[in-house]
Amino acid sequence: MTCPFPPNERHFRYRIMVDRIPSGTRDVLPDEMRELRAMTDRIRGVFEGAGYGEIYTPALEYEGTFSREERGSAQSSSWATRPAYRLFDEQGNVLVLRPDTTIPIARLVATRYAHAEPPFRFCYFAHAYRGVRPQRGQSRELLQAGVELIGSGAPEGTAEALSVLCAALDAAGLENYRVGLGDASLYPGLLEALGVEPDARERILAALVDGNFVGVERAVTELGLAPADAELLLAVPRTRGGPEVIADLSGPLEDAAMGLREVHALLTPQVAERVIFDLGLVRSLGYYTGAVFQVYDPAYGVPIGTGGRYDELLAGFGRPLPAVGFALNVERLHIALTGEERGRRGGGR
Repeated sequence: MTCPFPPNERHFRYRIMVDRIPSGTRDVLPDEMRELRAMTDRIRGVFEGAGYGEIYTPALEYEGTFSREERGSAQSSSWATRPAYRLFDEQGNVLVLRPDTTIPIARLVATRYAHAEPPFRFCYFAHAYRGVRPQRGQSRELLQAGVELIGSGAPEGTAEALSVLCAALDAAGLENYRVGLGDASLYPGLLEALGVEPDARERILAALVDGNFVGVERAVTELGLAPADAELLLAVPRTRGGPEVIADLSGPLEDAAMGLREVHALLTPQVAERVIFDLGLVRSLGYYTGAVFQVYDPAYGVPIGTGGRYDELLAGFGRPLPAVGFALNVERLHIALTGEERGRRGGGR
């Protein structure tokens, strides 16, 4: 069949197809690769020194592995991260590229460690694959470095995870980071206590996850609540600071505040000084049930690490165990580290 394009245009279109890479992906060249390798080696040393054994799960999983998320979650997962890339195997089964590393590790524990005695301490360095939005800094393929502590409840397990997180960031060389600490049940519990209908709750939580406080305010205004209740719903997501933030919380916020206070009491001073309490912290993944945290650094404008408790997720795989973990975005961490170093050099001139 004759090609509809002239030879020179055929060559031009072929070059465009070959030379491009999908949006949200990138090539990594040797100099940066050496820096990334050195940084992840330091982080790996922290994980292993804390007793976390490295594992690897397949990049391809059955789609049903991730649908279990809905059965294992106490929260609605309509705003949870779902697999973005699907394909079929030889038998017609639907496979997905993992968008998340926690769910495959929950599967691994339930199947490969079904009769072993917890707790289990695992670490990983693996890629996750997510759909991208037309926003700056969104990655389709992201390298994560993280740990999962399975079988250790709150507050002890949460305090351990936060301690390992800070030790890993210190080893990476980051100096100015802070860890936002909140509770995934706090704001949903407040909405429920004030009688907000489920559909309205979902809209408010979705806006809060996106950091869209204008959307939160609009949705809260539409509820027609008493002024004091509406004011509380708008004030809580913007409340962040030191231990004084959670010192006097009462009513529907008391249980979450108590849990956060218990975690804080177990932290060493070096870790505690990194923590900022954030009452509006809500994660997009529907399986989080308690304490949640995010890593911030002024050298980079978006979170470079996230984590939290998922005490009900493993029940969906047939082995109910409490669990907590975190994942660092290695590329973002490297950018933040580079930004800090550039700032220090600039400050010395």
